[in-house]
Amino acid sequence: MNSATPKPPGLQNFDWSLVRSFLAALDQGSLMGAARVLQISQPTLGRHVEALESQLGVVLFERTGRGLVPTATALQLATAARSMEAGALQLSRTLSGAQTQISGTVRITASVPVAVYLLPPLLAQLRLTRPEIQVELVSSNQVSNLLRREADIAVRMVRPEQTSLVARKLGEVGLGAYAHRSYLARHGSPLTTAHDLLEHDLIGSDTDTAILQGFRAMGFPVTREAFVLRSDDFIVQWQAVRAGLGVGFCADYLARTDPDVLPVLPGLLNIVPLPLWLAVHREIRTSHRIRSVFDFLAEALPRVM
Repeated sequence: MNSATPKPPGLQNFDWSLVRSFLAALDQGSLMGAARVLQISQPTLGRHVEALESQLGVVLFERTGRGLVPTATALQLATAARSMEAGALQLSRTLSGAQTQISGTVRITASVPVAVYLLPPLLAQLRLTRPEIQVELVSSNQVSNLLRREADIAVRMVRPEQTSLVARKLGEVGLGAYAHRSYLARHGSPLTTAHDLLEHDLIGSDTDTAILQGFRAMGFPVTREAFVLRSDDFIVQWQAVRAGLGVGFCADYLARTDPDVLPVLPGLLNIVPLPLWLAVHREIRTSHRIRSVFDFLAEALPRVM
């Protein structure tokens, strides 16, 4: 047996627009005046009033030649209806404020190298100009799902394909082979061709095959055993290069952070650069806070890539 309290007839699909029309008719005293205030047609407003009367099972107005005369029931309902109107207006103001306010938190996701090296100096600049914004930075090589709101803004090396996302290409990240000057001093032999790389200690990935595919594209069927150090963490690879462990592959912006790390075979390896995309969900782009950070990154990131 269902013990739930039964709902009054007709209220299961209650429509707020009917209450707005009721209050406008009550205040204006005529369908024409109410329709003018709500900027809808007079027949539409009349249907709203009739629909509300039908749902409630009561008569709200007596139609006279001089306009609408509220019944005693209408006057009793007016107080509750005005409370609903006040709540709706407050909801509207709250939503409007949420869209226009700048203060609050913005969650950014980016690959580990971008999060560790590119973003912190930029976020320091952001802090100076927008101190009312707090940032949550998700440092991960996994692509966070903006559709599920895992982040507000994403910095990605691949273009998002979801049509509900807005993406802006900021430019391309140059890649190259690099080694610490201490490593090059110890191994001495000059590198003049891509084949010379195979004679050196190489730093590469563990399960990621991007570097292997790059070698194969140059005609060298290299296997993962060619790497003296294997790690899918790009920061580990970079620190191994800085320690003089061998020749590694990294973004040019990383190499510029250490003057003792030198390019190997510059201009000869033809490594395809990676695009850098800034993405945001189409809906939350309308947030002034998120849009402010999005626009800041779109202008600042190309300068440091």
